[in-house]
Amino acid sequence: MTPPRPHPFTRSSLAERLDRWIAAIWRKGWDEKPPLEPDYLWQIGSRGYEEADEISVRSEEDVADFRLRLEQLCQALRDEADLNALGHTMAYGQLTSAIRKRHALGRLWRQEPELAHTTIAPPIVVLGQMRSGTTRVQRLLAADPAHAGTRFCDSHDPVPSTPDLRAVKSRAALVLAHWVNPWLETMHPIGATRTDEEIGWLSAALSPVAFEAQWRIPSYVAFSEARDPAPVYREFARILRTDAAHHGNALRPRVLKCPQFAQDAPALLSQFPDARIVACHRVQEDVLASSVSMVASQMAFQSDSHELAELQDYWRARIAQRSGRMRTFLDAFSGPVARMEFAELNHNWRAAMTSAYGDLGIGLGNRALAAMELEVDRADSDRHREHRRQIGAILSS
Repeated sequence: MTPPRPHPFTRSSLAERLDRWIAAIWRKGWDEKPPLEPDYLWQIGSRGYEEADEISVRSEEDVADFRLRLEQLCQALRDEADLNALGHTMAYGQLTSAIRKRHALGRLWRQEPELAHTTIAPPIVVLGQMRSGTTRVQRLLAADPAHAGTRFCDSHDPVPSTPDLRAVKSRAALVLAHWVNPWLETMHPIGATRTDEEIGWLSAALSPVAFEAQWRIPSYVAFSEARDPAPVYREFARILRTDAAHHGNALRPRVLKCPQFAQDAPALLSQFPDARIVACHRVQEDVLASSVSMVASQMAFQSDSHELAELQDYWRARIAQRSGRMRTFLDAFSGPVARMEFAELNHNWRAAMTSAYGDLGIGLGNRALAAMELEVDRADSDRHREHRRQIGAILSS
């Protein structure tokens, strides 16, 4: 049973205890508080790897971009995020993990460089704001046996291994995540092997998309927005090609989805120029309320400083910015595009998907519809409807 969430920044009792315990450990000198400094994090994250693993098949520009992003992100975390002990620990863990994964991928590509260049079918890209129905559309499209989706565990950890224990590790990580944030499942139902957004692959290249949804880091977002995102999407493409080779589904169109795509569509499509697009739309104020609710739940336990009005203003601007960039991109895009309205998808998903398949020039058969029906049944059993009541707390705050 999901506990009450009377305010957007409500924290679980476990999150409060963890924060106190970590702070006490540092205060009593039982362990040192790890500095969020690039050199220190690099030393930890790269342990056990060779210097050549950082470079591998990457260009000098790509190598330099990651280093610079790490430096700027650390600066923003120290100066702006106002992290509590739990938030500091989570930032440390995520950044050292990103460094470790980057080296692990580099080592893999040094050993098997062909993986990063695997030929894949043109993907289907779901563009749209977070909370605009993109997850539902992605999962319906990926349910089609003719397509492929990215498993959550593979997005969370893009480094394949033998034996591949990523699903097991992700299940354990999700259990802990739901203990810390018991409202997570009501906002974004997740399963270790369930199709999910590729946000982990973007985070592995230090795109701001996951970080700005957890921490107050406006200078890093501004820095990232001023930079060419091409290095991020070159790394993304290498990871996708590697994942497709590992799972043996390179000939099936991968259904890709992440809110950042709405902002960076030209950079993404430069890697996959033959992609088909599904553009999702939802009333902007509904997107804002749902987005703020989700972000607030992630920020709540990582900092003790919260201003709801400030968070609303920030995401109102971000949503408007993404809408403008997505509109500009679609106006210039000459490839196949399907438009998906949130309300229409909720009213009649079969009609909405039939229309989308027609616009994309893809045949929709009974086998695909049957698989989508199973996905709809699964989604109907999720707890996401509870989020509507939580959003009420935002609208009444």
